[in-house]
Formats: sequence, C-alpha cells, structure tokens
Amino acid sequence: MLSFGRENEYVIIKYPRKIIIHVPSAVISVHHTCSKYRMPRLLWDFGAGSAGAVMANRLSEDPHVKVLVIEAGGKENLVTDIPLAAAMLQQTPIDWAYQTEPQEAACFGLINRRSRWPRGRVLGGSSVINYMLYVRGNRKDYDSWAEGGAYGWSWKDVFPYFLKSEDNRDPAIAKNGYHATGGYLTVTSPSYATPLAFAFVEAGMHLGYQNVDINGPQQTGVLIPQGTIRRGARCSTSKAFLQPVKKRKNLDIVTYAYATKIHIDRHKRARAVEFDRLKMTYIVKARKEIIVSGGSINSAQLLMLSGVGPRHHLEEMGIPVVADLPVGYNLQDHIFPGGIHYLVDEPVAIVQPRVFTFKEIVRYLSVGRGPLTVLGGVEGLGFIKTKYANKSEDFPDVEIHFLSGSPAADGGQTFQRVHGQSRE
Repeated sequence: MLSFGRENEYVIIKYPRKIIIHVPSAVISVHHTCSKYRMPRLLWDFGAGSAGAVMANRLSEDPHVKVLVIEAGGKENLVTDIPLAAAMLQQTPIDWAYQTEPQEAACFGLINRRSRWPRGRVLGGSSVINYMLYVRGNRKDYDSWAEGGAYGWSWKDVFPYFLKSEDNRDPAIAKNGYHATGGYLTVTSPSYATPLAFAFVEAGMHLGYQNVDINGPQQTGVLIPQGTIRRGARCSTSKAFLQPVKKRKNLDIVTYAYATKIHIDRHKRARAVEFDRLKMTYIVKARKEIIVSGGSINSAQLLMLSGVGPRHHLEEMGIPVVADLPVGYNLQDHIFPGGIHYLVDEPVAIVQPRVFTFKEIVRYLSVGRGPLTVLGGVEGLGFIKTKYANKSEDFPDVEIHFLSGSPAADGGQTFQRVHGQSRE
C-alpha cells in the first residue's frame, strides 16, 4: 500500500498503471477494486530540492493550505551528514550525474571533453551533495535581475528572507547587522581548521585584501568560510526546513516518485501531475496550483515533457505543443579551472589516510568535531577582482576555493571519478 497522509480523505480508484484521485463528494461507480488510501492534499509542490523543501515549509505554515511534495530520490544517510565527504557523494545514486555536451573550447582533460554536472537526487536536492559554503551572492547580481524585469528579486527585496531563514551560531557574526538567529537554517563556522587555512587568509591580506564577512557589507576579500552545518553535520534544506515540520497535518511527502508530466487543460491551466513510483504510474490533481522546483535541469525537462518549450524541439520529440516558450535557453554556469597544487613541509594537510581514521571517525560521531567537519575540504574563500572587473565597485569576478588537501591522496581515484578526469 502506498501511504501519503491521513486516511479517509479521498476515494482512490486503482487501475493497472494509474491512480485517479477524486474528492469525497464525487460519486464513482467502477468495476475495479476501490481502496481507502492515505492520500495527498489539494495544493501541490513538486520536487523537494534545495528550494522545494523551503517552499513546502513556508506554504504549509498556513493550516488552510494543503501541500504535497513529490521527490524523485529518498532520504539522506549518515555519509551525507559528514561535511568532509561531500566530494564522495557525486556519481552515486543520490546524484543525477548529469554531464555537459562535449565542449569544443574547454574540458580538454576530461573524458570525452564533458564536464560533470552534479545535481542532488534526494530530499534536500543539491543541498545534500554540495560543499555547504554559505555564500548568498553579490547584491549587484540581484539588483541586475530586478533591473532586467525580475521584480521582487532586488537585494533589498531578498535580504529579509535570508535573515528570516538563518540561525547563525557564531555570536560575533550574528550581531553584525547582516545575519540573524532563530531561523530554520543553521549557519556556523567549522570547529576545525588547519594552519593552512590561516596561512591562506594571511596571504590574501598581504596582497591587500581584507578579511571580510562575504555575506556582509563587502564581498571582495578573503576568509575562512561559514557553512550550513549543525553540530558538525551537514544542515541541508531537508534537515532544516522539512524535518521540523514533517508531522504537520497539511503536509505530505512522497519519495522515490519521478514526475513525468504536468497535465494542462485547454485553458492552459496546470491541473494535475503525473508521476511514476514503484513501477506504477499515478495522476494527482491540484485544486490551487502546482509549483515546479526540480532544479535548473529537471524543471526545464518536466515543462518540455508537458508541452511547454521551444516548438521546434517539442515537435522533433513528438510532444504536443501547449506553449511555445524558450524553456531551457540562456542557461549559464561559471568556469572552473583546477588551480595550483603545491607541497607543504609539515604533515598538516587534510588527506584521506590521515583524517579517515578510527580515532577521527569516533571523535566525529561522538562530539561532532575534528577534520571531518571541514566543508568538503574547503578551508578558505577569496573573492577577488581581475583587470577585467570594475575597480570602483564591490563586484569581484573571481572566486577562489582553497582546499587544504590533495587530489592524489588516494592515488587520484576520487578526483578522477568525481570530475571525470581522463587518464590520457
């Protein structure tokens, strides 16, 4: 039996490959077996990724609204909790494991010149497999979106929501006017740092950069970053926003459910979601709205499968066109050069044989401290300007990640697997 929420709210008519949901007032006469299932509600939220988990929490604050979350993946596990293990989560069952198309002018050292594009397939989405770095972004980016027509997305508009969500555990930072406490998302500094982290910040200051709070009044500078961690463990949006409210009577969460289509009527209103789960296909109807929050790749894919997208591509795929829109166009991402590797004289770097020991694992599991709490190995961040940036503005064009580890620590196996590095 598939179980979603409270019993006796809907009469479900079960077909070999489909379930149709009707409200109790509907009178149904069929020759198939009717079962009373604990089934979902009337307002739907699709995708429990980084954004979907937040949306589900906020929407279900209203007791008069009924919310369903449909997620293709499952729950987090013990390994996803370990901050230092972030890279190991890529190319696993909780990663969609996307790749770019072969690149003509980049990715020369990667297999088939294709870049790996990790996306989380799990409750919490990519917040479960990312490096947990708490970086809000530059205010000028938000303002440029608003200037381009994305009204309500200026820095002035979004800043209060950052504060509403945040629970910063570092007293000095929490009181500087740019952070807050009491929100769902825990933000704090790692409990462990190698001497290399402090050397990185010192080197940046020697070059004229300030040691700054990049989420404060100025982004240009260097720092040991804060992360979305709680008591030494990853604090994903699932853990932050879904777990505390999962028992709300107006919230249902369905995992391992892969959405395949949004049903849109002749008036171009979204009416239902079709999804596959455990080798069965289901259709669930929405009375109010359907929110697509499947991420930059899956949201666009679902819309196109539903007939919303570029006409020529939909017709090429044999999909009836509901709306001819440039869905999937203008996707942009940053470049990522591998950086510079160097040797240090003392054994202080974070390398696997040194930190994944019985002693450190016990230390982490018992008190949530030690090198396993480092944010994916990233101990330093720098936002700097090249000669191409506007020197008069706080708008850096390069972000530096300082990792105090070595890709060769395990013979390069993890680095090669995660990044798809060629052996040639």
